[in-house]
Amino acid sequence: MKFKKTGFKKLPLYRPHLGSVMLSVCVALFLLFTSNRTFWSKINTYLAQEPVAIAMLYIAMSAFFIAALTVFSAKYVIKPFFIFLVMTSATASWFVDQFGVVIDSDMMRNAYQTTPAEAQHLITWGFVGHLALFAFLPTVFILWVRVVHQPLWGKIARNSVVVIGCTLVFAGAAFSYSATYTAAVREHRDIARALIPMTPLVSAVKLFTQVRAEAKIVAQPLGHDATVVPPINGSRKPRVTVIVAGETARAQNFSLGGYQRDTNPLLAKQDIIYFPETYSCGTATATSLPCMFSKFKRVDYTHKKGLENETLVDVIENSGIKVEWWDNSTGSKGIADRIPFVNLSASKDTRYCKMGECQDGVFLDKLETWLRDVKQDSVLVLHQMGSHGPAYFLRYPDAFRRFTPDCRTAELGDCKPEEIVNTYDNTILYTDFILSSIIERLKASSDRVEGGMIYMSDHGESLGEQGLYLHGAPYMLAPDVQTKIPFVLWMDRQFQASMGVDKACLINNRMSPRSHDNLFNSVLSMLNISTSAYDRSLDVFADCKLLKSS
Repeated sequence: MKFKKTGFKKLPLYRPHLGSVMLSVCVALFLLFTSNRTFWSKINTYLAQEPVAIAMLYIAMSAFFIAALTVFSAKYVIKPFFIFLVMTSATASWFVDQFGVVIDSDMMRNAYQTTPAEAQHLITWGFVGHLALFAFLPTVFILWVRVVHQPLWGKIARNSVVVIGCTLVFAGAAFSYSATYTAAVREHRDIARALIPMTPLVSAVKLFTQVRAEAKIVAQPLGHDATVVPPINGSRKPRVTVIVAGETARAQNFSLGGYQRDTNPLLAKQDIIYFPETYSCGTATATSLPCMFSKFKRVDYTHKKGLENETLVDVIENSGIKVEWWDNSTGSKGIADRIPFVNLSASKDTRYCKMGECQDGVFLDKLETWLRDVKQDSVLVLHQMGSHGPAYFLRYPDAFRRFTPDCRTAELGDCKPEEIVNTYDNTILYTDFILSSIIERLKASSDRVEGGMIYMSDHGESLGEQGLYLHGAPYMLAPDVQTKIPFVLWMDRQFQASMGVDKACLINNRMSPRSHDNLFNSVLSMLNISTSAYDRSLDVFADCKLLKSS
């Protein structure tokens, strides 16, 4: 029996045909109205009394987006470029809409320097769903359609007509209410910064340019004339100073500063000095941390200057004092490049560590061992994990779940405002325990060393106030909760005597405004270091020294 061979014809895949200009229009309007919810929300709020101006701005921005995308509608360019814009816009809009962040070059630098462990908490199911809807599906559509291109000169002519026409519409619509728009942008600088994908693209180009220029920078020597002045009390004990660089702690939630909840029960029992009016140099670690360890004031600091100059820890080492950096966060941002560095976030201690991150309790046992081995004047910098979000609940053990119900997810949108605050307050409670434990260990070593501790957070945090979450807002726009930080000082009596400081005077001066500007020179003063790099005007101890520093 013979069987007749049969074949199956490949079914044709239906792919709609779309002109390059029409695809440009579709993608332009999609980006403008799906990725710019925050932008339009601000416009509708700030121009609420000018409905016609709002309508004209919708027309103007639509024309602008269409013209911009039409310019890039050339064959072999159109699909890759549009997919790139869709992916970029979808990613940026999630963080702008969910957390109220501004994706400027500082925020891009923070993202560029982030660690995989830190990034994992930002990749939530909500984020994945958002990308599926606003990035994956549009990408599939762009790949699916067949783009129809005109012959070269016909395409140039047609595209020119579209671009010129849209530009004229944009100019006409924008000019008709230019005074209104100009006044709004001047008064509310956050408007332009919320426009996607323009802001993240410009910021990325700016960061790329900066990184290329910074790659060749070599830090210039600082404080190579540093020497240690003998203690005025004639003490021969090693002097130990612990500098704690806090993470994401805001002053508003420290009960030491008047917060209604008792978030600092242990520090309140210690003989500390708390400076309640202290402000940070920046609103993100990538800026604040190198700034606070630099010789520059906030108004003078730039990232480039930070790289061009050695830092506080270099001056300390130059003086002959032993110094090292222990990190439980996202690295030293270049500060500790020239001194011993220990990455505790890589610890395998299961009591404190999981998923590539550790709670700050990982410092304590190691600190106790380190103190037993101190033989000379020494400085130890501890860079905390602190209150780093959005996974606040991972920053403290269950024993510190005092404020409940707390938010047990990094998806802050799934939690009530009071749950987010409860979780954050628990992180402050745990930091209180860590700082108090450091003090107790220094006290326990007082028969062998003189001890002091200075703590400053790198920046604050937004917990939903004004629709903002996390941190990283441009400094000029940032609310106080992102810039006002806790500043704690503790010294044992021997340490105070050896630096010749009047503690009563410090207490009387504690309400004076302080900032990261003061850390560099105040630590030099604590360590009795004499150097030409010292600036007395920025030393919080200067007016309280029994023998004035020079």
